[in-house]
Amino acid sequence: MVALKGTTGSQLSRARWAFAFFLVTTLFFTWGFAYGLLDVLNAHFQTVFGITKLQSTLLQLAYFGAYFVWAPWAGIFMRKYGYKKGIHLGLSLYSLGAIFFWPSARFQKYGGFVGSTFVIGCGLATLEVAANSYISVLGTPKYAAARLNFAQGFQGVASFAGPLIAGRWFFLGKNATTLDTVQWVYLGVAGLGLVLNIMFYFCDLPEITEEALADEIHEVGIEDDAGPFYKQYRCVFGWVAQTAYVGAQVGVASFAVNYLVDQGIGISQSRASNLLSYCQMTFTAGRFIGVVILNWIDPALLLSIYAVACSTFAICISQLNGQAGVGCLFMLFFFESICYPCIFTLGTKNLGVHTKRGSSLIVMVWRL
Repeated sequence: MVALKGTTGSQLSRARWAFAFFLVTTLFFTWGFAYGLLDVLNAHFQTVFGITKLQSTLLQLAYFGAYFVWAPWAGIFMRKYGYKKGIHLGLSLYSLGAIFFWPSARFQKYGGFVGSTFVIGCGLATLEVAANSYISVLGTPKYAAARLNFAQGFQGVASFAGPLIAGRWFFLGKNATTLDTVQWVYLGVAGLGLVLNIMFYFCDLPEITEEALADEIHEVGIEDDAGPFYKQYRCVFGWVAQTAYVGAQVGVASFAVNYLVDQGIGISQSRASNLLSYCQMTFTAGRFIGVVILNWIDPALLLSIYAVACSTFAICISQLNGQAGVGCLFMLFFFESICYPCIFTLGTKNLGVHTKRGSSLIVMVWRL
């Protein structure tokens, strides 16, 4: 047997594997919380600054534009310095952007919030490249989609916690027309990033190298990574699929609060924010249910079934109003659940020495 260069996930002891999986999974909660707050901030800033829905989407433009601009550089950084230092970089940018929310709120500058959101987006793009890739290769390829669905389930938990907190702190009473609570919430977010950064510094995170991954697939006769990166067509098709999916997902989530309020059935902004949290709960439940299903059904087949369901319910939402439309919105969130992790793992499967660049490409998707 050829000696492997470095470590692969399948070589780790059960204890080291569980520790690494738990540690990296905490990062999914981090960006899920930030994403959950973002959708509600969109509606809150419309009220506070008196801006239009179109103008409020500058937040999404900054947040997800950062992914498009920064993710490739994150991949280059991690190829040179490894997953752990990439995580430190991501958490540092995340905390820095959250701190910048304080002066933006203090001086009530919408442009400041947009700039701060861009910095947060750069940090989270780095964390997504690192965490999604790390979980995918942390074990056998057969169960990569199930592992990533489980880890991303905790992102979903944070995504519905974000709107719940925002609904209570941003929209109730005098907070509905001020930015006072926004600065305190994001100061807490910065503190969370700092605590995680310190935790990763003192923890021994096994470094999984691309050379070891390449040797592992070569041993079983797979040479998919033999050509140059631009000829990794599976990864390119994964990028196209992820761009289409995430663009749709972000569009739905960004205007979910506005859609719920506009149904004419007495839903206030605060109530709509809570309903968005329940939609995220449905999304999260779908991810954990997907973990079980993926043990029995091929990820590509399950992805196809869920994609058809998403398209069907999206059409229903566009044609139905009132409670029927709200119900279809919940179903759409459920069937969106497994799409991102399945596309990611299918797109980065057997990339070997191209694993980190492939991960950064799929995270780089343009989301608007």
